[in-house]
Amino acid sequence: MFSPEGPSLRELAVQALSSVERGYDLLAPKFDHTPFRTPESVLTAVASALGRIGPYDDGLDLCCGTGAGVEVLAEVCRRSVTGVDFSAGMLDVARSQVEVKGAYVGWVRADARALPFTSAFDLVVSFGAFGHFLPRELPGLFAQVHSVLRPGGTFAFPVVAPPRPTSPAYWMLLGFDSVMRVRNAVWRPPFVMYYRAFRLGEVRAGLERAGFRVELGALSEFGRRADGSPRVRMVVARRPD
Repeated sequence: MFSPEGPSLRELAVQALSSVERGYDLLAPKFDHTPFRTPESVLTAVASALGRIGPYDDGLDLCCGTGAGVEVLAEVCRRSVTGVDFSAGMLDVARSQVEVKGAYVGWVRADARALPFTSAFDLVVSFGAFGHFLPRELPGLFAQVHSVLRPGGTFAFPVVAPPRPTSPAYWMLLGFDSVMRVRNAVWRPPFVMYYRAFRLGEVRAGLERAGFRVELGALSEFGRRADGSPRVRMVVARRPD
């Protein structure tokens, strides 16, 4: 499915009936051959934007998966980069394939809701992971990120504009979320993955309540929609000095 190297429909079904952690352990060897991996165009645009507002010494990729965000951090961090994820399978793949020069690279297995660091980073990034957190969990997640940043540190991540109700993508995502809610109502353990639960206005307010100063910028590489709004934004949340 997706490509000859990607997971089969049967493999995806087994993963979907597992917990999030176990599902990603199973998916890890083929994850980079699915649409779930952040596209290179987004990674490149974020790296360019971070390069303009850096530099940084130490960076953390939150929910790093197979390590694509760690490679972004290595472009803008001078001393060290760390990937953290709670899937051992994802971390195994990341260790085996990510090679960077000029910075120390570390891998840590941990839950993003209970990070084992204290004020250790100048920059935290995350790519495509927020759908695995329920809205009620985001305040705690943002508080964790705030706690691992040094004063003046930055939390940055891209946000793609939601599709319009008139587009097929809108109904596809609505259908996916509906199926996941039914699945989680009748099957245990739950598999939390909701594409429509991460709303920019609520996210910005949550970041500000956690103590961040929040700025929104457009990733100009992706242009604008018909109404003039950016197709892809980058959220830049700073911990005050």
